[in-house]
Amino acid sequence: MSKLIIEPNLPRPDDFYQQLTDLHRDLTDVQSADVNARLILLLSNHIGDQDVLAQAMQIAREHIPQQD
Repeated sequence: MSKLIIEPNLPRPDDFYQQLTDLHRDLTDVQSADVNARLILLLSNHIGDQDVLAQAMQIAREHIPQQD
């Protein structure tokens, strides 16, 4: 079973963050959600490991604040 890498792993994280924010610039909320979904599907296909993707989804869901 492969394991999700959760330690910092980007050689230039600030550059990536800038690209990510640029991706969403001038988009409506609906367009932004759509581009996020497309990006998730593209990267998931690239990763191609269901166990790693399941780990990522579990961790992402665990860190959502609870609504009152």
